Amino acid sequence: MAYWLFKSEPDAWSWDQQVAKGAAGEEWHGVRNYQARNNMRAMKIGDLGFFYHSNIGKEIVGIVEVSATSHPDSTTDDPRWDCVDIRAVKPLPRPVTLEVAKADPRLAAMALVTNTRLSVQPVTEAEWTVICALGGL
Repeated sequence: MAYWLFKSEPDAWSWDQQVAKGAAGEEWHGVRNYQARNNMRAMKIGDLGFFYHSNIGKEIVGIVEVSATSHPDSTTDDPRWDCVDIRAVKPLPRPVTLEVAKADPRLAAMALVTNTRLSVQPVTEAEWTVICALGGL
C-alpha cells in the first residue's frame, strides 16, 4: 500500500462534500500538473491519502481511500489528463495544520513542507505514522 496527500481548497471542494459522496466517492478531477497526474497514475485501489484543505485552514482534516485507479478526467477532452476516484474513510480527530507539520523535524522532508504547491503528493510510511499520531489516531 502507498500513501498520498490530496489538496483541495475547501470553498471549491471540502472534506464535508467528500464525506457526503459516501462509499461511491468522487473523481479527483481538474488536476493540471504533470507531477500530480503521474502520482495519480501510480495509485492503486486501497491506497490511502490525507485530505488537505489548502488556502483556507491549511490543515489535514481526514483520510481518504483510492476507489478507482487512473482514468481519463471527465472535465476535459485533453487525453493528457487523468484522475482517480477517492472516498472518505474518516476524519482526523485533531486536524494537523501546515504550521504544525513544518514545526515537526520528523516531517522536514515531507512534500507538504518542501513543495507546498503540488496538489497530489506522495507521503512516506513514516510521515503517515507521524501525521496520524499528531491527528489523534
